[in-house]
Amino acid sequence: MEIKNILPADIERRSMEIIESELGDMSAFTEHEKLIVKRCVHTTADFDYKKNLRFSPDAAERGIAALKAGAVIVTDTQMAYSGISKPACRSLGCEVHCFMSDPDVAEEAKKRGVTRAVVSAEKAAETFAGRQVIYAVGNAPTALIRLYELISENRFRPALVIGVPVGFVNVVEAKELIMTSDVPCIVAAGRKGGSNVAAAVVNAMLYTLYQR
Repeated sequence: MEIKNILPADIERRSMEIIESELGDMSAFTEHEKLIVKRCVHTTADFDYKKNLRFSPDAAERGIAALKAGAVIVTDTQMAYSGISKPACRSLGCEVHCFMSDPDVAEEAKKRGVTRAVVSAEKAAETFAGRQVIYAVGNAPTALIRLYELISENRFRPALVIGVPVGFVNVVEAKELIMTSDVPCIVAAGRKGGSNVAAAVVNAMLYTLYQR
């Protein structure tokens, strides 16, 4: 076994070169979609994301345009919130929010017997009405289901929904549901996903606009 001596600044670049060589033919993806797939593989070391990620028409391009315009990014976990590049967001005038730990969200969820993810989606719809919002879901399928309902009721229209919750209960169904909406979406089909993947999708789009 040979341990390679690679400078810290070159590690990510070399990783991306390896990923690109092992991904093979990427002709089915747009240039922006390729960047998202590669970022998700880089984050997880899981090449299944080449076949798992689903993009509605122009979803990646619309997400990038929203970020360029200073979109609000809402996540369903503090982990996803923490993983999104704050320097990139600041450079573009983007805000990042997670309402899951807010006392009013916890109180309302307990009172109604619903998840905090449901109330957080509702809070985002009310708080950011009229603004461009990218909603990144990495954990809670109930967030995706509530987003679908709010979209169907014309109460919320995100610029992009990132639907990559991980798990077993209602995860596949929630992803399939959000893909039937007319809102741009990027979804990890099946059970795989996670907060790290949600952050990776956002960062892949941010890094097309921000030089680290």
